Amino acid sequence: MAKSKNAKTIETVVDREKLYAPEEAVGLVRRLAFAKFDESVDAVFNLGIDARQADQLVRGTVSLPHGTGKTIRIAVFADGEKMKEAEEAGADIVGGKELAEQLSSGGSIDFDLAIATPDMMSVVGKLGPVLGPRGLMPNPKSGTVTKDVGKTVSEFKAGKVEYRNDRYGNVHVQIGRVSFEADQLVANFAAISDEILRTKPPGAKGRFVKKVAISSTMGPGLHIDPAEVETLVKSLR
Repeated sequence: MAKSKNAKTIETVVDREKLYAPEEAVGLVRRLAFAKFDESVDAVFNLGIDARQADQLVRGTVSLPHGTGKTIRIAVFADGEKMKEAEEAGADIVGGKELAEQLSSGGSIDFDLAIATPDMMSVVGKLGPVLGPRGLMPNPKSGTVTKDVGKTVSEFKAGKVEYRNDRYGNVHVQIGRVSFEADQLVANFAAISDEILRTKPPGAKGRFVKKVAISSTMGPGLHIDPAEVETLVKSLR
């Protein structure tokens, strides 16, 4: 089968064996995004952790300086004045016990993030089988169980993202879209890199960040030199 013009361009431009500097990789990702839609740009960090060990899990949140370019729908489980606070902050779905019952009965899960006040967790905790497999379960470690629901909703709407490792020790994070300026993508990449380096578990041995790559939705993956990542982060501190 004959290769398309775009495939030939990628084959010519991308060096599969090269470890790129972050700035160069971002430039190529934007250049090689040929889809007719505004592709997302994602970073993947392969970490030197044993994901089977509870004390080596890497999870948290980070505010990207330029957001992700994605509009997220947020559901808040709260009661009383906290419901009003969540609504005023821009939450898309707000409810208490009745919302939890609706979801447990097979109701549509039409949101990308769930936040809950601590007093609602006795109710929300029963939704583990429903929200857990989708990665939507509120958790104190990710800042999604909080008394300050208004501030939390506002932060996530503004570009705060949650990250966590998968069972293979990889962390996937969207850092923007190809329509972003290159310096915006680099700044977002630096922010998540800084955060991940700070969260190295004490039990992790050897090199913590083993491999790093970025890509657009339909574009090729470009490998970034982990040493360059550390240099970029140090320049920010």
